[in-house]
Amino acid sequence: MSKLSLDQISVQLESENSRDRLLALAYLREVSAEDAVPLIKKVLDDEMLQVRSMAVFALGVKQTNECFPILVKLLENDPDYGIRADAAGALGYLRDQRAFEPLSRAFYEDTQWLVRFSAAVSLGNLGDIRAQELLLQALDSEETVVKQAAIAALGEIKAIDAVNDILRFADSEDWLIRQRLAQALGNLNTEKSKSALKFLAKDEHPQVREAALFSLQSLERETEKLV
Repeated sequence: MSKLSLDQISVQLESENSRDRLLALAYLREVSAEDAVPLIKKVLDDEMLQVRSMAVFALGVKQTNECFPILVKLLENDPDYGIRADAAGALGYLRDQRAFEPLSRAFYEDTQWLVRFSAAVSLGNLGDIRAQELLLQALDSEETVVKQAAIAALGEIKAIDAVNDILRFADSEDWLIRQRLAQALGNLNTEKSKSALKFLAKDEHPQVREAALFSLQSLERETEKLV
């Protein structure tokens, strides 16, 4: 991809051709956050959803002080649930602890499962133990992907007290849930975790076995450091 100047990117973002605008956003990967964010803002209200979605994602990657309030506003007010989900995901990339409250509200109040899924994933990215109660509730979601996100996030926030709650998924029919469980247990160093991982290391699905063995090795290394 040949480099464009900031002025050229700015002009391309105003093109009537949506493909030009998408390409212009792609060019911003090589631009500093301070230079990129003002240009990203030009297409946050673009008529094409794909352009808006890419712009919202870019705000999570090109981080300046402006990004957080813009993303919270989109999460709380945008009429398109896809954009709200994108904003939730981008807030996770920012890893700003202030995002805990708006992400929690989105999980409890938004009626769209995709937004709730993105909020759960991002709460895991924040690594904030305050999310434990919310994520435990997410384990009972009717949407399988929300359950997967909650299990993974409980591992990321190192919710040791939640081990018993997630172990009930060890014999889930969904191998992705079993894989997420194996990955999460690698962050939760308890005897029950190790026992469950030995069980999952014999799983019928190769990716579950692989995740379980990797987590077991991680826990063993961690234990050796403590000795």
